[in-house]
Amino acid sequence: MKTFFPEVSAPIAYEGPDSKNPLAFKYYDANRIVGNKTMAEHLRIAVAYWHTFVGNGGDPFGAPAYERTWDTGSTALERAEHRARAAFEFFTKLGVNFYCFHDRDISPEGANASEYVKNMEHMTGLLKALQNDTGVKLLWGTSNLTANPRYTHGAATNPDPAVMACAALQVKTTMDATKELGGVNYVFWGGREGYETLLNTNMQREMEQMARFFHMVVDYAKTTGFTGQLLIEPKPKEPTKHMYDFDAATVLGFLRQYDLIDHFKLNIEANHATLAGHTFDHDLTIASMNGKLGSIDANVGDLLLGWDTDQYALDLETVTKCMLIVLKQGGLNPGGLNFDAKVRRGSIDGLDLFYGHIGSMDAFARGLLTAQRILDDDLLPKFVRDRYAGYDDGLGKRIMDGKESLTSLAEWAMNHEEPQRRSGRQEMLENLLQSYF
Repeated sequence: MKTFFPEVSAPIAYEGPDSKNPLAFKYYDANRIVGNKTMAEHLRIAVAYWHTFVGNGGDPFGAPAYERTWDTGSTALERAEHRARAAFEFFTKLGVNFYCFHDRDISPEGANASEYVKNMEHMTGLLKALQNDTGVKLLWGTSNLTANPRYTHGAATNPDPAVMACAALQVKTTMDATKELGGVNYVFWGGREGYETLLNTNMQREMEQMARFFHMVVDYAKTTGFTGQLLIEPKPKEPTKHMYDFDAATVLGFLRQYDLIDHFKLNIEANHATLAGHTFDHDLTIASMNGKLGSIDANVGDLLLGWDTDQYALDLETVTKCMLIVLKQGGLNPGGLNFDAKVRRGSIDGLDLFYGHIGSMDAFARGLLTAQRILDDDLLPKFVRDRYAGYDDGLGKRIMDGKESLTSLAEWAMNHEEPQRRSGRQEMLENLLQSYF
């Protein structure tokens, strides 16, 4: 059988922080116990099929730059088969347990709807066989409802119901494939669910259409027995100017308004959070504090560029803050860390895919270890608890228990001295955080 990554003869091994081997983990030790779970169980790392095996190095200003050994074959279906075999060779040599896909990553779209379904069924069978051979599992599947020109004006929000029907076919087919492959999540990312101008847009109707579509998804999952987690991925600005799933708070508001809040959680992507004008940990916190952080797309963007650059996350402060939130909520299972990242345009070799994943897996491993130390030391968490201790008893507790009114508080303020101002100690806390690195 053809070998697609001959430079890597065995699974990537953990060699420790002193290793200079670029094809070795310095911090990611899958079986190391951190708290009450192994590192692999905490992180649940998945490889993104699209960037890693479908990405061609093209960008808004240039044509494809990669020549992949798996992009060969006389038909689109044959090329998809080679791509799948290359993917599972990569998964096993990298030593990860999960992968994620869009329908159009794993299977050719075909000339018509029947051919699309037939191709998906064929490729689902191949992927299932490869999963059985390797033990690698599907973390989640999703449908690409943005690339085809039919979705120029949206999918579920499109003014033409025929387009929504096409989107329904894709979602149904991909959900069936995800269930068949044992996927434990299904993700929706809005792609073009938004608008460019209100001159031709009925926003209320489009929001109602999107809600109806999601209710149909929930009904279908119940009908077919799909018990995986349903996730929505907030996605601003790309490519539509005004996106209906702009950030975590926007999506949560939508879910509550349309009686969907009990059926969906969120898949938070770092690069999308920053495009929305937030930090990664901000959107993670919004999702987690609402009990809705289901999974994470692990990447970062270039803050000097205005699009979704999907780079490997290497910044220790960023990944540590991420893992603090994950640990505080007790983990991500059945979600995980999907490495929705790609090598740079100039990194043209297949070997570069290993370097990118190794570096970011090491970064998240360090982030996990650092976050656990922070929680064990309890210096940062204690400072925050102490800062709000006034609400644990006395006046503050009476306020939160509903035993005070605006009038009674006004009377209290009239009879007491001006409150003592207290420093937020931001610089001290930033120094403390840095000391862990």
